[in-house]
Amino acid sequence: MAKRRPTLAEIAGDAGVSVSTVSKVINGHLDVAADTRRQVERLLEQHRYQPRRHRERRPVGLIDLVFLDLGSPWAMEILTGVEEVTHDAGFGIVVSAVHDRKRSRPGRKWLDNLQARHSDGVVLVLSELSSQQQAQLDALGIPVVTVDPVGDPAREVPAVGAANWDGGLTATEHLIGLGHRRIAMIAGPSEVMCSRARVDGYRSAMRDAELPVLDGYVTHGDFMAGTGKDLTEALLDLPEPPTAIFAGSDQMARGAYEVLYKRGLSVPDDVSVVGFDDLPEAEWATPPLTTVRQPLRDMAQMATRMLFDLINGNEPETTRVELATRLIQRDSTAPPKE
Repeated sequence: MAKRRPTLAEIAGDAGVSVSTVSKVINGHLDVAADTRRQVERLLEQHRYQPRRHRERRPVGLIDLVFLDLGSPWAMEILTGVEEVTHDAGFGIVVSAVHDRKRSRPGRKWLDNLQARHSDGVVLVLSELSSQQQAQLDALGIPVVTVDPVGDPAREVPAVGAANWDGGLTATEHLIGLGHRRIAMIAGPSEVMCSRARVDGYRSAMRDAELPVLDGYVTHGDFMAGTGKDLTEALLDLPEPPTAIFAGSDQMARGAYEVLYKRGLSVPDDVSVVGFDDLPEAEWATPPLTTVRQPLRDMAQMATRMLFDLINGNEPETTRVELATRLIQRDSTAPPKE
């Protein structure tokens, strides 16, 4: 039997406050004492309180687009996809970044600003909301759709992603097919769903080929070139360095290129490299990067259309969409020398 949803009165009773005070916290009102607000927020999160949504709000023509980080061409691909749909609908976009990678969620100031500007909806990219933040948006009738969610969002929150497991499997199988046996992976953050799925696909391919994943061969960065450089340095310093590196993003693959060249190693003659994303720069790398293409613009467009369905009071046909990935073979992979 499904667990009964707690009422505002029950939460107010547990907190020792009035129902109106709990309602103020949910709706983001600022006239609540800090200690009381924290206590109510803790109880809302503890009970995973989800108010019933209402759709009486009249659209003002504005949505919020929230990134974990804006410092990547990956983010620009997503922004382009969202803008194409909002432009056709006559909507504007407010773009912001979380910046705090450890929290992966916007702060209270963002929620206050969103409420003040009466945004019609939110697209979250590689970020998430706390239960209390989600409850406040529900109470305000502001729908949310996620692109590449960090964790597993509530079933009623639509999410759009790519076939990350299949992409990880395909990339690794490609390297195995070339004859590589010492294949390392530079993955994204371990707490991010798409990153974990790519690692799982890599491990599955290695297991199916009966190849060992050596100690130190799976490392986690933040999808950016800097960690790609640092983690490639560590891989090359291992007693048995890899002959191939599968990077969980094109940006981290770029970092791997820089380190390999600095050490006098050739791509792909000494080390093969595969990326993930197929950003425009992958084709212009030296050598052009073999990578897994995920349809970033399509993902962004679909998420935005789903958001407009919710804004217009229509429930989407499905709350989980996974678009196909495919390997784009270029010149950064070749059989190993050994």
